Amino acid sequence: MKNLEKIRQIALQTIAMESKAVDNLKNSVNQDFADAVEIIYNSHGRVIVTGIGKSAHIASKIVATLNSTGTPAIFMHAADAIHGDLGIVRKEDVVIAISKSGETPEIKVLVPLIKSRGNQLIAIVGNINSYLAIQSDKVLNVTVEKEACPNNLAPTSSTTAQLVMGDALAVSLLELRGFTPGDFAKIHPGGTLGKRLYMRVADLFERNQVPKVNINETMENVILEISSKRLGATAVMQNQVLVGVITDGDLRRMLEKHTDFKELKAADIMTAHPQTIQKNRLAVDALGIMKENNITQLPVLAGEKYVGVVHLHDILKEGIL
Repeated sequence: MKNLEKIRQIALQTIAMESKAVDNLKNSVNQDFADAVEIIYNSHGRVIVTGIGKSAHIASKIVATLNSTGTPAIFMHAADAIHGDLGIVRKEDVVIAISKSGETPEIKVLVPLIKSRGNQLIAIVGNINSYLAIQSDKVLNVTVEKEACPNNLAPTSSTTAQLVMGDALAVSLLELRGFTPGDFAKIHPGGTLGKRLYMRVADLFERNQVPKVNINETMENVILEISSKRLGATAVMQNQVLVGVITDGDLRRMLEKHTDFKELKAADIMTAHPQTIQKNRLAVDALGIMKENNITQLPVLAGEKYVGVVHLHDILKEGIL
């Protein structure tokens, strides 16, 4: 492609300019930033995030990030706010207004209405001398030298800076709240991510049959047990205690070594002291053990008691990979 190098240079220049805008945000992590985090953290209400134009899209994403990390938040479009949606705001709420210029008409109408209600107002703004900055309780400066747009018009570097500042707020609040993976799972129950965080081995293996043979069982019965239970393996028991496991692979290796296996017992070909997993462990932990040991089945224990087998296919069917 004759335009490949030109396109590549444009893309690299865009990335470089936006990276510089993000790097400059280090100077904005100051007392106002710390105070803004404390205001939100100590609030008994929600965070209302508002903006107009492209800043509204950034506001919506910041709301999603806050909600998913333990800080209740609502998006309020600045234009809709001055036509009735201001009723969303309660007296305990903290309002974050996002604007590049800080001078858009909708913002200039909205700000005094918010202030008159007694709400704390935090500005994420690209002009610290603007109306929005002057009227706000705390100012998070996201000024950029230049947009990545060659005409310095389309919001690019500025919206990237706004987004990163929102993420910095959200992650700071997450850390202060001691937000754990378990907390994350509670509000992300759907999809693969949620399943990785909450689905346990017990949710999977109990649908399976429970293959097991005595340590002195004949090969014929071992083969029948593996075949009938359809899990490609069987536990080997002695005095009701798990002492080994036999898999399809063990049977194939046995056939390679022995032409006559009628005299063999389960003890002769089993893998002693096999990898196991407790039933209350996460399914993703079982997957990790399988990958690390290059196996596809794991005997499941409840304490010391053998209760079944979880198979790699059980995990894959749930989309956990």
